[in-house]
Amino acid sequence: MAELLSPQAWGKVWTYRGTFLTGFGNTLETAIFGLLLALALGIVFGLLATSGKKPLVAVARVYVEFFQNTPIVLQMCFLYYVLAFSGAKVSIILTGIISLGIYTGAYMAEVVRAGIQAVPKGQFEAAASQGFGYVETMYHIIFPQSLKIILPPMVNQAVNLFKNTSCLYIVGGADLISLTYSFVTGATTGGAYAPAYLVCGALFFVVCFPLSTLASTWENNLKRRDKRSAAIVKQLEQGVAYMLDWQASFSILTKTGVV
Repeated sequence: MAELLSPQAWGKVWTYRGTFLTGFGNTLETAIFGLLLALALGIVFGLLATSGKKPLVAVARVYVEFFQNTPIVLQMCFLYYVLAFSGAKVSIILTGIISLGIYTGAYMAEVVRAGIQAVPKGQFEAAASQGFGYVETMYHIIFPQSLKIILPPMVNQAVNLFKNTSCLYIVGGADLISLTYSFVTGATTGGAYAPAYLVCGALFFVVCFPLSTLASTWENNLKRRDKRSAAIVKQLEQGVAYMLDWQASFSILTKTGVV
């Protein structure tokens, strides 16, 4: 507690603020490019999973199940050391981008698959009746409707990816966690544990909290909109049923000569 309130400890953190900013920049770089890779893989394997062709569905299923059910740390270590022992010179940041992109892509694929399958089958049948091919159907009809379902969980996966950059610490990465650890254990910078880890946590928080809040708000707004739409549709259906009943009653009265 004394260290947390120590001006010297905080002064040391301020003096070496460049270390934290470098780590934060590396973490952002890894997260951004890893997310782009995850989105690309998620869309590709999500489409394969909903293609209706068994070999393609099987390929997507193997990819998703394998990477979802093995630890990201194991995947990262395997990729890093395999490349290192094979003689390939790959930076730790690139290792993080590839491993995090592939790992998160498995979750993105499930999000895309669920979003596509949530669209009523009648939309696919209507597109087919109009002569649309698979790609045209997805691009013009299915994807626009599934976006509202896909985007909130995708934002949550982006948050998870950003937090998972901390796993680079295992392979001696240059991410925020790694550089924070190097700072608190350094010969000339060590000792300011509490302030250093507080700053590290705050930098993660300023990225993750707004994204998590955005996803939650977005999802709640979509749910409220769907409820309002369902209520309007129900009222319209009740109105149509009332009109049909009224027309049927009027027709009977006309035929019987009452009217």
